[in-house]
Amino acid sequence: MKNRLVAFSVFITQIIYAQNYSQYVNPFIGTGGHGHTFPGAIVPFGMVQLSPDTRIDGSWDGCSGYHYSDSVIYGFSHTHLNGTGVSDYGDIMLMPTMGNPGLTSKEYSSRFSHKNEKATAGFYAVKLDKNNIDVRLTATKRVGYHEYRFNNSGNANIILDLNHRDKLLEGEVRIIDDKTIEVFRRSEAWATNQYIYARIEFSKPMKISRKEVNGKQEPLLFTGTRLALAFSTDVKKGEKINVKVSISPTGYEGAAKNMLAEGQSGDFETVKKQAETDWDKELSKIEVKSEDKNKLAVFYTALYHVFTQPNINMDVDGKYRGRDNKLYTAKGFDYYTVFSLWDTFRGAHPLMTLIDRKRTSDFINTFIKQYEQGGKLPVWELASNETECMIGYHAVSVIADAMAKGIQGFDYEKAYQASKNSAMLDIFGLNAYKQNNYISMDDESESVSKTVEYAYDDWCIAQMAKILGKKEDYQYFMKRSQNWKNLYNSRNGFMQPRKNGNWYEPFDPREVNNNYTEGNSWHYSYSVQQDIPGLIAAHGGKEKFEQFIDAIFAAPDKTTGREQADITGLMGQYAQGNEPSHHIAYLYNFVGKPEKTDAKIKYILDNFYKNTPDGLIGNEDCGQMSAWYVLSSMGIYSVTPGLPEWETTTPYFEEIKIHLEDGTTKIITKNTGKAELKKLGFENVKPAKDFKYSQLTASPVIAADRIFDFSTKVEISPLNSGDKLYYMTIDETDANKRKTFIPYKGPFTVSKTTQVTAYAERNGEKSSVTVANFNRRPNYWDITILSKATPQYTANGKLALIDGIRGDINWRKGEWHGYQGQNFEAIIDFKSPQQITSLSSTYLQDSKAWILMPKKIEYYASMNGKDFILLKTIDNDIDPKDEKVQIKDFSTEILPTEARYIKVKAYYFGKLPEWHQGAGGDAYIFIDEISAK
Repeated sequence: MKNRLVAFSVFITQIIYAQNYSQYVNPFIGTGGHGHTFPGAIVPFGMVQLSPDTRIDGSWDGCSGYHYSDSVIYGFSHTHLNGTGVSDYGDIMLMPTMGNPGLTSKEYSSRFSHKNEKATAGFYAVKLDKNNIDVRLTATKRVGYHEYRFNNSGNANIILDLNHRDKLLEGEVRIIDDKTIEVFRRSEAWATNQYIYARIEFSKPMKISRKEVNGKQEPLLFTGTRLALAFSTDVKKGEKINVKVSISPTGYEGAAKNMLAEGQSGDFETVKKQAETDWDKELSKIEVKSEDKNKLAVFYTALYHVFTQPNINMDVDGKYRGRDNKLYTAKGFDYYTVFSLWDTFRGAHPLMTLIDRKRTSDFINTFIKQYEQGGKLPVWELASNETECMIGYHAVSVIADAMAKGIQGFDYEKAYQASKNSAMLDIFGLNAYKQNNYISMDDESESVSKTVEYAYDDWCIAQMAKILGKKEDYQYFMKRSQNWKNLYNSRNGFMQPRKNGNWYEPFDPREVNNNYTEGNSWHYSYSVQQDIPGLIAAHGGKEKFEQFIDAIFAAPDKTTGREQADITGLMGQYAQGNEPSHHIAYLYNFVGKPEKTDAKIKYILDNFYKNTPDGLIGNEDCGQMSAWYVLSSMGIYSVTPGLPEWETTTPYFEEIKIHLEDGTTKIITKNTGKAELKKLGFENVKPAKDFKYSQLTASPVIAADRIFDFSTKVEISPLNSGDKLYYMTIDETDANKRKTFIPYKGPFTVSKTTQVTAYAERNGEKSSVTVANFNRRPNYWDITILSKATPQYTANGKLALIDGIRGDINWRKGEWHGYQGQNFEAIIDFKSPQQITSLSSTYLQDSKAWILMPKKIEYYASMNGKDFILLKTIDNDIDPKDEKVQIKDFSTEILPTEARYIKVKAYYFGKLPEWHQGAGGDAYIFIDEISAK
């Protein structure tokens, strides 16, 4: 009987996998608008993404290499990123042409038409109009298959351009024989040191007909940082040339092994059919029924986009390149790359815990190896490079979620130690976060987003500690997980930045600025996924919190402050096009209003996902945008990864079947109960034993004028009304005094430059110490600024330029004035004539951020504020191409000059030049301190 059941199970599995779900995939979804996807040939999680490139300019909407609005193809390369907001990849580019070969992109590119373009799961085809060449592409995991049909007779060329898209650091082409070459490319883009090797096999002999090489030129070897070759042969009308390209991250031997394992087929159709079969196998894990073909296309393309990455990043023998650039062999797991964890921890990875536990453990084993070989868990890892893009240490979320759901196959203790290491580093504001229990603007940019996301990650580590029975660690990280309370302003309900001990003002929750990551306070004021009940209590109960959720959807749908292209799909201030909003509609469940969750989710599913090139409302972000659709359409979403449960909504389809790895099938209909959905797939998970932990006492705020003339009133306020307050003051007269904290009884006045420290206490639990510095002005000058600062770069007003407090190299903290597209000009009034012997003004350069040194500085003097004489001109000598963030003081000694007024004029760089990624945009001037002696 048991054998019969096994046979029956295999038979059923084969029937499931035989169903043609790949027919619904439309790879063009997301290739228009801001989706940033690509339409090329891939297999699930494959190393090869063989796709056309229509963008080589590094533009934002060309991050994937392709945009549907384009009409020119430059070539077909073998690596691409799916929906990212930064450009990279485009490795090993080939392009077929005819006639005399050209090696510039203008010469070898070709126009094309969408009417002659086709893409399906595992397959891409297009006609190149310039030379009437039909191109067909398909792939295995590690090998790209090209078929070029030349519809005219004559000289056919295949161009290999190693300078395509990224900066080539090191290139090499080896000629093995007249049908085989090997290629090495080391390049710099987002990943600053990417290695890729390739073996290319032509179906007929080819000869080198043209070359551009700035290194070695030998009969069988070419090297350099400029490297392009044309391989040519005569063809008859209608003749086909097939090309196979295997790639490897480790070396030529790896590429050869990959070719031997996956590149032996000479039948394009067989490989194409196998790619479709591979997709059918993966896509069949979830079956949905609908009469609406567009809905099926959206669903299965969404699943396709989820399964596009992470990408296998090892050879067939398990060899891979580690984070330390050394070669290793994976044993017992598959090694992957492309971890967009700030995005994917929210939905894509939780979806994988449901339908692909094996790959989930492989991902975590990859994380552990990256920790062992690179020093820490990945943040945004790409091709064995850590890009440090985005914030948080969200690999811990993926690990905690897997452990909470009982997924095996990795070392829990090693994973925990790696996670703890990430939380205990002193980078990206973590040192201040650990010491003060929050990050202020004075400590680090994006302080609010980092604080709330670190707090969630700490909760994840606490869940791991609980599972492993580590009581003290659990208590420590659970307390840290409450650090969001230090940035929650109960007066307005928002997560608000703090600066110099106080709330930062002026405050506009719609303002996109450097206190938040790709968002504003609306987007991050619900980011307490680890403690929604605590957030509800902070708001004053369910009714008030419901009103606060209502408010984000009812707010004006315009942001203020910096223009942020990622913020799209606005419903009020809710932004479906970017990840921080993705859980917010589900929060209605926590206040007993699931019907509101249902209404919002259905609206998003109906309106923000379409079967069109612009059918994604924002960046695909390596599967997260699509994972949200897949999960929500099934009636579930992971508001809190790390809990073995889902938040629920009404399923979107009439019937959904989920085939799990243990051979069981879950069936969902619109009538499936909420309780069943909540534990879907994790019904048998037993919770770990709870430990008690202490509640965080929030740090008080200290309010006074940061810069004052003669005196200022200092007021200290607790964030919880019942807390006791204690404070201490230190000024220059206290140098040799031993001072202690005393009870705070009310506002007091200081008349000297003073540091005030304070803490709160509740039920014996002390808060961290709040520190604030209040400075008596070093002068009584006035300043008139004749230029208009960009609103988010105004520091603390005009006096910030003459207050004696200098901004540091991290300009995102808000201490600098920023002026875009204009000269800076200001007049200082000393109030009475003064003898001047030296002048200075300080500027900052961060070329990547469009901030460049002024071309020159002019200093003028006047007695009446109207008639100025030029005292000195100082030219800039810092190269605008220098990407090092740096500060320069333009100071000068002058002959003693009596004047009441000084004018400073800084000439801005102008339009960003062609070599700059923002070419054509206006450069900024950043200035902080102006001084005179």
